[in-house]
Amino acid sequence: MAVNKNKKNKVVTQFLNQINKGEERNGKKKALGAKLDINEETWHNRLLIATPSTGLVRMEWAMARFGQVIPTNWSYVEVIQWINNYVPMQYLLPDAENLIAKTCVEGNFEWMLSIEEDNLLPPDAFQRINEYMKKGDVPVVSGLYFTKSNPPEPIIYRGRGTGPFEDFKMGEKVWVDGIPFGFTLIHGSIIRALWEEAEEYTVNGQVTRRVFDAPAKHFGNAADGAVASLRGTSDLAFCTKLMEDKIFEKAGWPEFQKKKYPFLVDTNIFLRHIDQSGRQYPIGGVPEKYIAKKKPNKNPAGKWGK
Repeated sequence: MAVNKNKKNKVVTQFLNQINKGEERNGKKKALGAKLDINEETWHNRLLIATPSTGLVRMEWAMARFGQVIPTNWSYVEVIQWINNYVPMQYLLPDAENLIAKTCVEGNFEWMLSIEEDNLLPPDAFQRINEYMKKGDVPVVSGLYFTKSNPPEPIIYRGRGTGPFEDFKMGEKVWVDGIPFGFTLIHGSIIRALWEEAEEYTVNGQVTRRVFDAPAKHFGNAADGAVASLRGTSDLAFCTKLMEDKIFEKAGWPEFQKKKYPFLVDTNIFLRHIDQSGRQYPIGGVPEKYIAKKKPNKNPAGKWGK
């Protein structure tokens, strides 16, 4: 959650000054420990890591989430300063996501990383996503995972109602128009642009805005009695809204507004999908059709130089 940075800096500075200067004991100065340092400038909220949760997760998820290889110069203090965790529990998914959006906007975070509670991160997930944060040239980046089914389907899309996009190989970077939120990096400017246009509503006494929404509409024709319905998920609705309402352009990413497929999926960030029984998908590993074939060795053993 966002905190009063000026007040926090003042308290921490007083504590560190006591450590650095030592304290008087029996007329003699006694050092309390090693000399420490603190950033006296503006604290920068770089990344908000957000996980909507029911409150029940598998141990495998916890080990993958908190066993990440941390990029260099991400010290423990910096993790507390600018990698904040916000986990709303026992809410409907869009409501939880909207509380997360509220935290992102009020904390003025540069990036938001969505990690869902049933996706197992590879050990280098933070390292890979940090490269996109450093470059800062792509506003939305997702990892790859498959449905909890057998046979499995990749959860990436081109078009609506056309099934999954399957024309890719592992290791490629794929551009699509629909992604999930299992492991997705979103630039804060996107969230703020959506926030400016979203309607205000209250969730369990907390005022937020409807940045995320899961479509659930029903249509009826009184003349012939026909009934139709439209249902969807908050992640695909989010993707559609960004494209149709020109959110990329409003957020300062006009070049992505022009793209037919503006969302990047890095298949090098491969996550396993886990259910509450501990079964991991895809069962048996990534299907062979998504694995790139190795090129034959043109210089087999004993043939070098011939």
